[in-house]
Amino acid sequence: MEQHELKRDLKNRHVQLIAIGGTIGTGLFLGSGRAVSLAGPSIILAYLIVGIALFFVMRALGELLLSKGGYSSFTEFATEYLGEWAGYITGWTYWFCWIMTAMADIIAIGMYMQYWFDIPQWVPAILCLIVLLALNLLTVKLFGELEFWFALIKIITIVALIVIGIVLLIIGFETDSGKVAVSNLWAHGGLFPNGAFGFLMAFQMVVFAFVGVELIGVTASETANPQKNIPSAINKIPFRILLFYVGALFVILTINPWDTFSAASSPFVQVFTLVGIPVAAGIINFVVITSAASSGNSGLFSTSRMLFSLGNNKQAPKAFGKLNKHSVPQNGLILSGAIVSAGALLSYFMPEDAFSIVTTVSSICFIWVWSIILISHIIYKKRHPELHATSIFKAPLTPFINYVVLAFFVFLLVVMAISDLTRTALMFTPLWFILLFVLYKVQKK
Repeated sequence: MEQHELKRDLKNRHVQLIAIGGTIGTGLFLGSGRAVSLAGPSIILAYLIVGIALFFVMRALGELLLSKGGYSSFTEFATEYLGEWAGYITGWTYWFCWIMTAMADIIAIGMYMQYWFDIPQWVPAILCLIVLLALNLLTVKLFGELEFWFALIKIITIVALIVIGIVLLIIGFETDSGKVAVSNLWAHGGLFPNGAFGFLMAFQMVVFAFVGVELIGVTASETANPQKNIPSAINKIPFRILLFYVGALFVILTINPWDTFSAASSPFVQVFTLVGIPVAAGIINFVVITSAASSGNSGLFSTSRMLFSLGNNKQAPKAFGKLNKHSVPQNGLILSGAIVSAGALLSYFMPEDAFSIVTTVSSICFIWVWSIILISHIIYKKRHPELHATSIFKAPLTPFINYVVLAFFVFLLVVMAISDLTRTALMFTPLWFILLFVLYKVQKK
């Protein structure tokens, strides 16, 4: 029998871990090395600023999702409050965001498997993608369980780092770089060793580190009790992410001065090696693989759900609006997986800066999605003051804070235009939006 509705098999722990798992990935384990080399200790402030901004985005998202019954994603309220064009462009852009992110994750898995096995990079990448696709095709509950354990491995690793760091601080452990101390944060050139320029240049990777927090919106239609679980998840997750990012980076930068870290490697590897764990490299390699798999898993989940929503809204072929016998959007999942696999193979031949370009494009597209959420909330509040007044989950400081965060996003785009590496991606990204606008106009005719 053909299914038409997504099954609400995700529990509160699934929802929270899906969002955490989608966010804590390459941005922390890999990207933090580059970010630290650019900003120094001030990177902690950058994570705080972006984290606070995105908390307000999520509060706006939460109120919108609970304002009316039946929303399965933010593209639906974008269509209602901004028009069909907004829903169309945002839906396909969000899909593109995670396609790009999943490409990077799958390629990373292939690279890190070479640490143990001397095989071509594309082999483990494709094998991992096939496994993730198979698991996602079975049932949404299995996806939730899989993501729960993926995220748990990452969280345990970060907590272990923080605990070890605190112990080293208390005992005054001596390293090759000197004594472990809080003063390492400012004793090597100050909090802003590379000045304002270095601080600003790190924001692109910081933004990429937070992509995925809006997965709450994609999973909203599959929670057993949205009225209870969505507010709980939104209120808790931002603070947990800030704890993991800020706490981990604080510990890393107190154990070793910022200028001892390489931009090309994970700070986690260096820190665990420093404290004398002989299998540190292998442990971190395993964690990085599960981290990339987790993010890729979240990406496949979200892209298939977005295509399902687009199909039901007649913004994509009808085939994407159908579910298999397990209530999984099979057609959308297969298409997303096929494109990710093709991208992974092609990316093998790209230059060394391909990862930075891909993450920049992803960051810019996510900024679009987050902005659409804020703008939709502004219009919602003006159009339905009675719904806002009776909302059980009012977004705070609106609409003022919406405009502040939107201005911050514009500022981030200006910053990306300054750097040579991010400028390239910034210049080409508008082509995606132009293509979508043309396709939308053609479809309307």
